[in-house]
Amino acid sequence: MLIGLQIRDVVLIEALDLSIGPGLTALTGETGAGKSIILDALGLATGARGDAGLVRRGAAQAVATAVFAPTPAHPVWEILEEKGLAYAKDEDLVLRRSLSADGRSRAFVNDQATGVGVLKELGEALLEVHGQHETVGLLDARTHRPLLDAYGDLESRRLAVGGAWGTWREARERVEALRADAARSAAEVEELTFRLSELDRLDPRDGEEAALAEERAILGAAEKALADIGQARDTFDGLGGKVATAIRALERARERAMTAGAAADGPAVSRLAAAAEALDRVLVEAGEAEAAIDSAATAFDFEPDRLEKAEERLFDLRGLARKLNVAVEQLPTLRVQFAERLRAVETADETLKAAEAEQAAARAAYLSAAQELSTGRRTAGEALAAAVMAELAPLKLEKARFRVAVEALPEDRAGPAGLDRVAFEIATNPGAPFGDLGAIASGGELARFALALKAALAGRGSGPQPLMIFDEVDQGVGGAVADAVGLRLKRLAAAAQVLVVTHSPQVAARAEAHWRIAKAGGADHVRTAVEVLDAADREEEIARMLAGAQITDAARAAARALMDA
Repeated sequence: MLIGLQIRDVVLIEALDLSIGPGLTALTGETGAGKSIILDALGLATGARGDAGLVRRGAAQAVATAVFAPTPAHPVWEILEEKGLAYAKDEDLVLRRSLSADGRSRAFVNDQATGVGVLKELGEALLEVHGQHETVGLLDARTHRPLLDAYGDLESRRLAVGGAWGTWREARERVEALRADAARSAAEVEELTFRLSELDRLDPRDGEEAALAEERAILGAAEKALADIGQARDTFDGLGGKVATAIRALERARERAMTAGAAADGPAVSRLAAAAEALDRVLVEAGEAEAAIDSAATAFDFEPDRLEKAEERLFDLRGLARKLNVAVEQLPTLRVQFAERLRAVETADETLKAAEAEQAAARAAYLSAAQELSTGRRTAGEALAAAVMAELAPLKLEKARFRVAVEALPEDRAGPAGLDRVAFEIATNPGAPFGDLGAIASGGELARFALALKAALAGRGSGPQPLMIFDEVDQGVGGAVADAVGLRLKRLAAAAQVLVVTHSPQVAARAEAHWRIAKAGGADHVRTAVEVLDAADREEEIARMLAGAQITDAARAAARALMDA
């Protein structure tokens, strides 16, 4: 719902702040007073084309701000989300547009700079315009199919079609992928077989590279340790003989000393004996050390070619990994993948046949659901056409004929919304062919036809209703026809917000709110002013619309009668 409109320096309006309520609001005034300026300002704020001529003479720029209060379920929030604009569903939505005198334009959403295209997209979701020069929203052919579905209460069928479409699409994509896969398979089989044979021959195991690297390091260290032990053993092989020789030499020296007269307990003999005893102990210790060395050597469980085998295995694994452009630890997984791929190739025909059967079943289910939806649309189209036709005569469009064309589309144009092109069509005169709604030449007739269509659609569908603007929908009619226009506008306003620019007292009398637009100021400073009328002022304004320049008591009485009715 539109709750506020702020206008600054737009054509003849210097500054204007309007609060707008629910229901039907009528805008009246003399021709040329500036009623269309308000609609132009609203259009400026909601992304309509901006022209430098909208800037008030002497002003640097024109600014229009529209404040909306959309419901939490309104689709406008999804647009903001898609555009990356910040919002809060419990706060107002503020659209603002400035237009400089040189034609440059700036757009803002909740004070965030954005493009005019974003304002236009938001505006299309928030309001419909039906007027003398344009009809936006309702008569857009892209809206006809969803409007018909809402009218016929076909949402559940449409959702079923959408689900069946998704299933069919996935089935088609799977078949296409399998067929493309099969085309590649013949070329892959030979390569896969060769690679798998290499992997089978090598038989890589999880964690094997790390284990081999660790074993290689251990075996290398063990080999070096055994070499050092061997060197020590070789040293001990000559040491024992040398020590024994030294002991015998010392014994001989001691004996010769005693023969030479040295006392047995003298210092020379004692020291030679001590030296011999020490060497004897060395000989014993050396024997023990040699035994320990031998024992240490036997403690190494080391096969002579074990290191060579470990290195050869490690190099083979790394070489194959480089060839396949993977890490060594991925070889076991790759082996499984190659085997699965070969099995898939071998069973590709069966898999493809099964997928094609699923695709055929999905297609049949979609076509069945789409046909059911098409039947519902044709039934709803006939009912909507009858309802619109019933509205045309009271609106002085009795010569026109309306129909809902539901055209079957070829299967290659199938989609989640079904297999139908839906179009609202009209024939303006008896015997004339049906055409699109743009065939209505008169702006007033076009606006009245939009009103008839909206009246027929009223109350159907659960989505939020946009603000509806009718610009001089009563042009060229009066009396009972004008009253019929007012009645239908009032009916629409029961469930939606409606603004109507009108010259008809019958229409204005049915409004909940009434604005009078008039020119003010002198000849050199003309401006447009808007007055929100109370009950007494409304009566006077409607009397003016009835009587013209001279307002009589009879006109006032007729105005009261219209308002009371």
